[in-house]
Amino acid sequence: MTGTYDIKNGRKVKSFDLSSKTDKMKAMLTKILLVNPPIYDFAAYDFWLKPYGMLSVAGFVRGKTDFALFDYLDRCHPFVKAQPKLTDDQWGRGRFYEEKTAQPSCLINIPRFFRRFGLPRNLFQEFLKSQTPSDFAFISTTMTYWYLGVVEVIEDIRSFWPKTKIILGGNYVTLCPDHAGKLNADLLIKGNHLESLWKYLNIEPSLNQPPLWEAYPELKTGVLKLADGCPFNCTYCSVPKVYGQFKPRPLERSLAELELLIKLGAKNIAFYDDALLYDAENVLVPFLNEVIKRKIVVNFHTPNALNARFVTQELANLMVTAGFKTLYLGFESSSADWQQQTGSKVFAAELADAVQYLKNAGVDGNNITVYQILGHPLSDSKQLEETMYFVNSLGVRGMLADFSPIPGTPDGDICSRWVNISEPLMHNKTAFPIITMGFNETNSLKDIQRKLNRQIERPSA
Repeated sequence: MTGTYDIKNGRKVKSFDLSSKTDKMKAMLTKILLVNPPIYDFAAYDFWLKPYGMLSVAGFVRGKTDFALFDYLDRCHPFVKAQPKLTDDQWGRGRFYEEKTAQPSCLINIPRFFRRFGLPRNLFQEFLKSQTPSDFAFISTTMTYWYLGVVEVIEDIRSFWPKTKIILGGNYVTLCPDHAGKLNADLLIKGNHLESLWKYLNIEPSLNQPPLWEAYPELKTGVLKLADGCPFNCTYCSVPKVYGQFKPRPLERSLAELELLIKLGAKNIAFYDDALLYDAENVLVPFLNEVIKRKIVVNFHTPNALNARFVTQELANLMVTAGFKTLYLGFESSSADWQQQTGSKVFAAELADAVQYLKNAGVDGNNITVYQILGHPLSDSKQLEETMYFVNSLGVRGMLADFSPIPGTPDGDICSRWVNISEPLMHNKTAFPIITMGFNETNSLKDIQRKLNRQIERPSA
C-alpha cells in the first residue's frame, strides 16, 4: 500500500493511491532504500521500537519516490514469526532474535555477554542481491553506542550496491558527528535540519504528510509524537540538543498519523514525545478528546516517561478513557538535592500525587512503572536504594534505567573521568554503571528492584 496523505481544510485527509501507476512510471521515480540496523549491545528488548525519524523523513517525499524498507528489528518478519520464543506480550512488546558476538576490546572487562540483536545478516544480503540497486539508502541511527550495526549495514550496501549513495541521520549522527563522519557515508543529517537532504535528493518535500508506515508489510505496533523537543534542560538528557525547544505539532497532522496507523493494523501505539504532558490543555487534551469523539479504539503507551508534575486527576481520567494502558513515569531519584542539581524535573510528593491520580482513574499498579537512574555520577547506592523503596511504597513497579553518558550534556562531560567519551561504545548503559559502581553492587541493586516488583505483582492477601 502506498499513497499521498495531505491534510487540507481542517479534518479532511486527501489520499492518492500509487498502486494505479504503471511499472514504467514507478521506474522513473528515485529509488530509496530505508534500513533500520541491527543492535550490538549487552541487552535489547522491543519496547515499541520503530525508526520513527527515518519513516517521518520518508513520508515527506511519499509519492515522489519508490521506497523499499528493511527493518532488522521488525518482529513481524516471517523469520521472527518462525521462532517460538519470540512471541509478543499483550501490549505488542517482545524479544528480538539474537546471536552472541565478539565483545569489543574497549568493553572486554564488562562481565556480560555481548550480542547482536535483529534479523540475521544473510537475510539483508539476500535482499540486496534480489533487488535492483537503489539510488539512495537512508540508514537510521539511535543510541550512539549502537553504531556497530550501522557499520555492518554500510559494509553490505557498499559490497552489493557500490553506486548507491548512503545517508545517515538520527541521534548518533547528531551527538557524535565527527565519529559518524568516519563511517564511509555520503551525507550526514544532524538533528531536524533537512534542507541539505532535499537539495541532495533534488526533491521538494511535502511536510504535511505522516510517516511512511505503509512501508511495512504488516504492522501491529506504531509510534506517534504530538510535539517535538522539551521545555526542560535536565543535565543528563540529550533532547534539547537533538530536538530543540518544545514545539507542538498541528493537531490534524497527529490525528492523520494515528488514523493511518490504525488503518494499517496497529493495535498498540507508543508516544515518543519527550514532554507529552507539557501544555496538555493545548496539545494532549484536544488530541484525546478527538480520539474519544471519533470512537478510536487503540492501546496507548508512554515508554519515554511522563512528567509526574503535570498529572492531574482530570487528565488521568481523560487518558484512561482514551485508551492509555501502560504508564511510565520519569522520577530518577527521591533525593531533593539530586533533583535540584540535575534540573528539578519532579519531586517525591509530585510523584506520589501522580500515582494516586492514575490509580483513582483505574490504572492497576502493575501497569504503572517509575524509572530510576542507576549509575548516575551524582548519585550513590544508598540514595538509589531509598528511591526504590519509596517507589515501592506507592504500590507501583520500579525500573532501573541504566545511566548512559551523553556527549555534549553537563553530566556526560563529568563522565570523562571514568570513560573515553569520544568512543561511543563507552556510552553503553549496561557498561557505565558497572565501571563506576562495580559489577556486584550493580547486580545487588537490580536484585532489590526485582524483589520489590514481585511484591507489586503478587501482593499479600
